[in-house]
Amino acid sequence: MSAITPPVPHSRARLAPLVLAVLTLVAASFAALAANAQSGPLRIEITEGVIEPMPFAVPSFVAENSGGGQYAEQLSRVVAANLTNTGLFREIPASAHISRITSFDAPVQYADWRAINAQALITGAVSVQGNRMSVKFRLFDIVSGRQMGDGLQFQGSTDAWRRMGHKVSDAVYSRITGEGGYFDSRVVFVAESGPRENRVKRLAVMDQDGFNVEYLSDGRALVIAPRFSQQGDRILYTSYEGGTPRIFLMELASMRRQVVGDQPGTMTFAPRFSPDGSSMIYSLSVGGTTDLYRLNLSNGQRIQLTNAPSIATAPSFSPDGRQVVFESDRSGTSQLYVMPANGGEARRISFGQGRYGTPVWSPRGDLIAFTKSHQGRFHIGVMRTDGSEERLLTASFLDEGPTWAPNGRVIMFTRETAGGDPALWSVDVSGRNLRRIPTPGPASDPAWSPLRP
Repeated sequence: MSAITPPVPHSRARLAPLVLAVLTLVAASFAALAANAQSGPLRIEITEGVIEPMPFAVPSFVAENSGGGQYAEQLSRVVAANLTNTGLFREIPASAHISRITSFDAPVQYADWRAINAQALITGAVSVQGNRMSVKFRLFDIVSGRQMGDGLQFQGSTDAWRRMGHKVSDAVYSRITGEGGYFDSRVVFVAESGPRENRVKRLAVMDQDGFNVEYLSDGRALVIAPRFSQQGDRILYTSYEGGTPRIFLMELASMRRQVVGDQPGTMTFAPRFSPDGSSMIYSLSVGGTTDLYRLNLSNGQRIQLTNAPSIATAPSFSPDGRQVVFESDRSGTSQLYVMPANGGEARRISFGQGRYGTPVWSPRGDLIAFTKSHQGRFHIGVMRTDGSEERLLTASFLDEGPTWAPNGRVIMFTRETAGGDPALWSVDVSGRNLRRIPTPGPASDPAWSPLRP
């Protein structure tokens, strides 16, 4: 078998064994089941049913001093957008509000909010001293007429005011759904620009909602498939700097980068961090074969995990670090396999029609997301870790490279239409709430960060 070259620009039109996926994780929605006063506190149960989104109200936050005035309305808009984008919630517009929130500590007029059919009310307040901001909020169950939990307060820099809104959103989401949030997280991706025949690709990172885009590379060398560490402080990616694919590790705080796993006469690509961040797993192509290797990032010790004349690539660790899922064509077509994280016998888990690739283990450990190609269509799908209960969530001209939100409820991926530019989309794990993620231009290869500390 001849040596295999990793995918290059404009080669997305097929599910090649070396299409490099994207990891880790936007928007949640299965079903909203709002409890009433007789059945208990306000709650959305995430199931497979289809129920109308929960109506909620979030009036403009109260400015508790003059410095907070410029942020009060903006913070409430961030919270409203985050919740609405999950598909689980529906905002009642301010024009319909009867009560006005002018003081954070004022009693809530529950009857006024019931009259407009609100089930949840979020109130907040903001104050600013110098470049420091304090944001607090309260969540009310309008149906039962009581506050849900204690109020919370977040503090930070005014430069990070959107993060305060994301933190409030995460807390509200968690109290109503009982699950972890994902709003205070980031996505690293490949920002594309220029004509298709001479496309420039740069590493970029942004908030999960598409704001605060920062560029991490200058575009002089092709970059693909970035991956966050589970600690959120480093990124692995593949670069064609020098003409040959090599893996780079970047420290986000300093922007310092270094080549890792490089061997003379080889190509290295498809890297991913271990859950504890101490090592990486990746593909190395040499002498006509492509196998998986594991590299200790502190001492450079390398072990070979697969040894076959077939192609093995796109590895992803299980959350506990004990297993790895990867794609291989050892059966004749690209399929998914699971093996111990230190090597050993691999078992095939994909048996449906079509070709499978770019598998990514869910942060919850219960599912594996993947790309599937069948009958000229591409899909993002999920299956149990033993390969059972396969479900296809999307279908289009080209969908590929899933990545999980930190709570394991939403998947982001790359979608490209016939003759169009790639863009980032998200879908919840039920296959509902399909939506496009705003980016400054064409974008591909998203990878979700963990929740920020």
